[in-house]
Amino acid sequence: MDTTQNPNGHAEHHGYHADKSALERRLKRIEGQVRGVARMVDEDKYCIDILTQISAINAALHKVSVQLIDDHIGHCVVDATKSSIESGDPRIVQEKIAEATAAISRLVR
Repeated sequence: MDTTQNPNGHAEHHGYHADKSALERRLKRIEGQVRGVARMVDEDKYCIDILTQISAINAALHKVSVQLIDDHIGHCVVDATKSSIESGDPRIVQEKIAEATAAISRLVR
């Protein structure tokens, strides 16, 4: 499911909610690419051709990751900023920024 409960008990949509169908299509395409690479290995295709396909998969996953980070910052961090201002509690936005920073750190390893 693409919602969580906020502290007030209201359902919240995740940042990618508006682009969910496009994200799902992109992931299905990547899934097909991975199956294609497995088939290439099974068929003993040339190693450089397999590596080329793996590079394309990595690039596609990178695009998905960047989109999710963009959605997180544009939705979750922005909403946390509003909540932080309203409540006077800076920890709300600091937690969301820390989440984004940790996610970016994992992506660039």
